[in-house]
Amino acid sequence: MAAPVLRGCCLRRCWALACIDSGSRHGRGAATGFTSSGKRGQSFVAQQPLLTAQKSRKGEHKWAAVVGLEIHAQIASNSKLFSGSQVHFAAPPNSLVSFFDASLPGTLPVLNRRCVEAAVMTGLALNCHINKKSLFDRKHYFYADLPAGYQITQQRLPIAVNGSLAYSVCVGKKWRQVITKTVRIKQIQLEQDSGKSLHDELRSQTLIDLNRAGVGLLEVVLEPDMSCGEEAATAVRELQLILQALGTSQANMAEGQLRVDANISVHHPGEPLGVRTEVKNLNSARFLARAIDYEIQRQINELENGCEILNETRSFDYKLGCTVPMRDKEGKQDYRWLLLLFMPEPNLPPLLLYDTASLPAGADPQQVINIDRIREQLPELPSETREKLIQQYGILPEHSFALLNEVGLLEFFQNVIKETRAEPKKVTSWVLNIFLGFLKQRNLAVNESPVTPSVLAELLNLLDRKVISSAAAKQVFEELWRSKGKTPSQIVSERKLELMQDEEALERVCHAVMEGHPQVVMDMKKGNPRAINKLIGLVRKVTHNRADPTVIKEILEKQLSS
Repeated sequence: MAAPVLRGCCLRRCWALACIDSGSRHGRGAATGFTSSGKRGQSFVAQQPLLTAQKSRKGEHKWAAVVGLEIHAQIASNSKLFSGSQVHFAAPPNSLVSFFDASLPGTLPVLNRRCVEAAVMTGLALNCHINKKSLFDRKHYFYADLPAGYQITQQRLPIAVNGSLAYSVCVGKKWRQVITKTVRIKQIQLEQDSGKSLHDELRSQTLIDLNRAGVGLLEVVLEPDMSCGEEAATAVRELQLILQALGTSQANMAEGQLRVDANISVHHPGEPLGVRTEVKNLNSARFLARAIDYEIQRQINELENGCEILNETRSFDYKLGCTVPMRDKEGKQDYRWLLLLFMPEPNLPPLLLYDTASLPAGADPQQVINIDRIREQLPELPSETREKLIQQYGILPEHSFALLNEVGLLEFFQNVIKETRAEPKKVTSWVLNIFLGFLKQRNLAVNESPVTPSVLAELLNLLDRKVISSAAAKQVFEELWRSKGKTPSQIVSERKLELMQDEEALERVCHAVMEGHPQVVMDMKKGNPRAINKLIGLVRKVTHNRADPTVIKEILEKQLSS
């Protein structure tokens, strides 16, 4: 059978970094998964476990937590998955709705080629096996934001399976004790997003905005190989960076382009896995970590107090910092039957993909997708970029993570490097400590900074040539934020911040300081290391930080020995 009509639009390791206190986390690699039936047909991380967990035996064993994730990433595409409606964030309500999106009778889905290519590219970057044949299904549920009464997804045979995502964690408080962990990826599937419900509490009404209905999503299902909130947040952050590097999703969590559901359970090591709860719709890495850690502790407290854990869906209240029940999966009949209400999508034939070897002769390139060609187009992934930064500039691994974690910061850093003669390590220190610190204090993005890469490069050149001291350079940097249009050289000249070049004048200042502080000089002669630092500070104060501390120290030691 030929592949569905496509609408046109255009074995790696992936790393992330988190810091985990070795005394408060379970030290283990890939965790044992939830009890699994081995059926690909279920959309959850694993099959439904037993209704209640075993009662704990208080104090007998430590607890182990098991965490799996379902991540929904909005595909970066100009139009929706099965219709030609445009995709724009914050468009007027119901302004981007086609007849198909509204589920008018007689309308049929037309598959978006761009979305398929994005799914294949993501699967390849995450070490997945790409299925040359995948199927679409209808997942039925009845809610106002889903006009058709079903969602088109890939339940039985998704587009990609059996991948992996590597991320790095540091044990304890020392950054250099870094270990690598890997979480398995069960599957990646294409599916539609639903509309958005807008609750008007004043009028006791719920309004429906269908702009989001039908937008293409990638659902990435991570096996339960994680054990705490920080691990899960780190894995999600790494996936976010990969999607952004690929261009398959903007993955902006603030705009709902990356949403996470977490599946959590606790058990005693060596015993059967506990009952799982699901925390839905987490839209920030910080809230994800907080929600998981809270839920782990909540379950432990419940079991140690002799209570049972219910197999339920919960949400995270970020104001209260706790999870609250949404619905009981086993007890509510309307939701319990959802797992059974899947059927093949009759309006979409199987999605067929090809590699170079299996590509039909004379096939229309616009109607087929070549997996090998997409593989050749894979860009550099974050793990490769970090390794290149370490090798090229000699920076520390943690600095490579910091440069990639802030949007636009790596490009800023590289542009500074191109225009300055300063050592890469000094540039790294200024960009990560001073420049990034100023941005965070003012809650600004990198592209909103009044200090451009060329301006910072000029400032570092002045510092490198010893025209100004480090303290003066920081004063100039502060002034650059307040005085738009001025160059570092202009500020240095106006405020007379140049280092003293007259060594004889500096010798006179040092001599005067030593005469004015005889007790400090005596301490210095007795070998007190703090004494000379105090004298250096006094000289710098007299010279308004215009003297080089290294030169001051040389002069003081020379005068002391004479």
